[in-house]
Amino acid sequence: MEFYTQNGNKRPIRLSEKTRKFAYDSLNRKYGLDTLKTNAVELDYIKDCKFFSDLELHDIAIQEIAAKAPIRICDGEKISGAATLGMAIQHKIPATYQGKSLWSSNSHLTADFETVLKKGINYIRSNAEAAYEKYLGTEKEQFSKSCLHCLDAFSLWHSRYIEKLSELPDYRENYQALKRVPFEPATNFYEAVQSLWFTFAFIRLCGNWPGIGRIDYLLGDYLKRDLENGTLSIDMAREILAHFFIKGCEWVNGQFIGSGDAQHYQNILLAGIDENGDEITNEVTYLVLDILEELGISDFPTTVRVNQNTNEKLLRRVAEVMRYGGGILAVYNEDLIIQALIKDGYEEREARKFANDGCWEVQIPGKTFFIYSPFDSLQILQRKTLRGYEETVLFSDFEDLYTHFKTDLFTYVEEIFKSREKKFVRPVDPAKNFKWATQPPCTVVSLFEQGCVEKGLSYLEGGPVYNINSPHIGGFADVVNSLYVIKKLVYDEGKLTLQEFLKILKDNWEGNEVLRQYVLNHYEYYGNDNDEVDAIAARLLSDFADICVSFNGKCGYKFPAGVSTFGRQLEWADKRLASPHGRKVGDVLAANCSPTPNTDKEGATAIINSYCKADLSKLATGAALDIKLLPSSVEGEDGLQGLISLIRGFVALGGFFMQPDVVDASILKEAQKHPENYQTLSVRVSGWNARFVTLNKEWQNMVIEQNEH
Repeated sequence: MEFYTQNGNKRPIRLSEKTRKFAYDSLNRKYGLDTLKTNAVELDYIKDCKFFSDLELHDIAIQEIAAKAPIRICDGEKISGAATLGMAIQHKIPATYQGKSLWSSNSHLTADFETVLKKGINYIRSNAEAAYEKYLGTEKEQFSKSCLHCLDAFSLWHSRYIEKLSELPDYRENYQALKRVPFEPATNFYEAVQSLWFTFAFIRLCGNWPGIGRIDYLLGDYLKRDLENGTLSIDMAREILAHFFIKGCEWVNGQFIGSGDAQHYQNILLAGIDENGDEITNEVTYLVLDILEELGISDFPTTVRVNQNTNEKLLRRVAEVMRYGGGILAVYNEDLIIQALIKDGYEEREARKFANDGCWEVQIPGKTFFIYSPFDSLQILQRKTLRGYEETVLFSDFEDLYTHFKTDLFTYVEEIFKSREKKFVRPVDPAKNFKWATQPPCTVVSLFEQGCVEKGLSYLEGGPVYNINSPHIGGFADVVNSLYVIKKLVYDEGKLTLQEFLKILKDNWEGNEVLRQYVLNHYEYYGNDNDEVDAIAARLLSDFADICVSFNGKCGYKFPAGVSTFGRQLEWADKRLASPHGRKVGDVLAANCSPTPNTDKEGATAIINSYCKADLSKLATGAALDIKLLPSSVEGEDGLQGLISLIRGFVALGGFFMQPDVVDASILKEAQKHPENYQTLSVRVSGWNARFVTLNKEWQNMVIEQNEH
C-alpha cells in the first residue's frame, strides 16, 4: 500500500501494512460514504414540539443520537468511537423533526481535553451535579439539568461501544483501552489516545467541529512514562497514534464539491513552551510528524509553535515533512503571539497556553468562545470612501484620503460591535454587567469549555472564561496597493487628477490599457520589500487594531483584530469595482495577509519582510501569511536548509502565522483535467486543507492562480 506525494514520489514506510490499509480505505471514502447512509435521528415520534422548551427538545435529540447512531468498528482499528451521522458533516446537530434540521452546531473552538484526560468525565459530572443543586429554582436550572442529561447520553453511547467491543474477540485491546476512559483519568498512553479520540468523536457526533489543540502537550507525559517503564515501544505508540489520525478521516466522502471536504476545524498544534516557560516538544511531537509524512493525511491541519530557541532537530524534521507539500504544516511565531496576548490583557502564564481555534485564529484552549466578523475593506475604500468612483470626490492630499478611509473603517467596525451588542439584554442600571440573551442550545460543547458548567451559562451565553468577537479585515493587500497607486499616480507624480483617475476606474479601465499596464508593471507593490508601500500596510494594520480594541469592555466581548479572507475573495470579486492597482471587475484578488496575486516579484523572503514590517503583536487573533514554494526550491540539503532559514527568519522578523505550501501549479492543472488520478492530492486553501478534486472549478482556479510563480 503506497502513499505518494503530488509529484509522484513515494513516502517513507514506518507503519504496519494493516495500518496503511486502514488509512488507504479511510482516505478513499470507505467510512465517509458509510456515514452518509444514516443522515440523522428523527424526532417525529414527538407529536407536538411546542410542549417542550428548545433546550428540552435539544436534550431529547442528544439522547436519541447517543442511543441510535450506528456503532461502527472499522477493520483493524486500534481506537474506537465514530461520528456516524451524515448531517454532522454539514455543521448541524444531526436530528430532524418533520424532515427538517433543528439547530446548527458550533466550531472555531478548541475543547478542554486536558481536563478529560487528567480528571475524567466523572469529574465534570461532579461539577455539573453541584451546579444543578446550586441553581435549583433559578433561571439557570434548566441549563444545569441539560448538562446532566447530555452526560447521561455520553455514558449511554460509551456503554454501546463497550458492549459491542466485548462481543468481538479480535478487539480485546480496544475494549481494555476504552473500558475506564474517558470517565476516569487516563493511566497510560493507549488509554489517553482512546480517551481523547472518544471525547472528540462524541462532540462531533453531536454536530460540532472542535479543534484538538496541543496534542503533544496532552499526550507526551503518558508516552514518556510508558517508554520508561517498558510497557510500550515507540513503534507501537506510533501505530496507536496513527489510528487517531486515520479515524479523523472518517468523514472523507467526496460528495460535497465546493470549498473542499477536509475543513472540519480539527486542527492540531505541536511544540512550544508550557505555562511555566518550559519547552514541551517530546516523543509525541515527532510521532505526529512521522505519521503526517508517511500517510499525507490532510484532515488535521497542523501548526508548529516555533520560537527563537527552537532547536535544529525539530526545525529540520518540520522542514522535511513540509516539503512533501499538501499544506499540512504551518508555523506560529510563539514569541510574538504570547506578546500579542499579553498586550490584549491575558496573564503571561495563560498566554503561554495558547492554541488555535480549530482553524488558525489564536485562543486559550478550553476556555474561549470565539467568533470572527470578516469584511472586505476594498469595498469600503471603493464604495464608501471613494463613493463608487463619483467624479465629485475630492481629497486635498493623500493624508486627507487616508483619514476619510480610516473614519469609514471605524464606522464599519462600529456596526460589527452593534450587531454583537444585540446578543445582550441591556440592564437598566449601566453599572451592572450585560445579561446575555437566550441563544440556541449547545450543551455538549458547553461541557468541555471551562466556566460554562460552573456559571450555569452555555457556551453561547457567556459561559466560557473568555468571550471573543474578532473583526477580520479582508482585501488587505488590495487596499494597501490601491492607496499606494493613488498616492503615487495622483498626488506624488501628478500624472492625472483624482477625478480623471476615478472616471477611468468607473469605466473598468476601458480604453486605458496603456495606463493599466503602467500601473501593473511600474510600481513595486506590497510583498516586494518596498518600504514606501509597506509603510502604508503597517499603518493600516495598526490603525485597524486600535479601532477594534476601542470597543473592548463595551459589552460582554473582547474585540481583538485579525486579518483573513478564508477564500471570500471569490465571493467578493463580483461586488468590487475596478481597482487602482490595475485589476478589473471580477478579478480574484489577495488572500489573507498575502500579496495580490502576481504582484510579488522578489520571492518568499521579500514577502515575509513586507508582512513583518507591521506591528503584528497588535493583532491578537492573527494575521495569516500564505507562502507558495516550488518543489524544486526545497530539493536536496540546500533546499532543506533554505526552508529552515525561511522559518527562522519569519520568527526573527516578528511574523505571526505562516502557511507554506510546496506545490507545482502544473500538477494542479493536470489534476483538474484528470481528477480520477489525484483523489488524495491535498492543497492548503486557507485555514484548512482540501483534497483538490473536492474543490469546485472556481476554487480550483483560484488555488492554481495563487500557486503560479
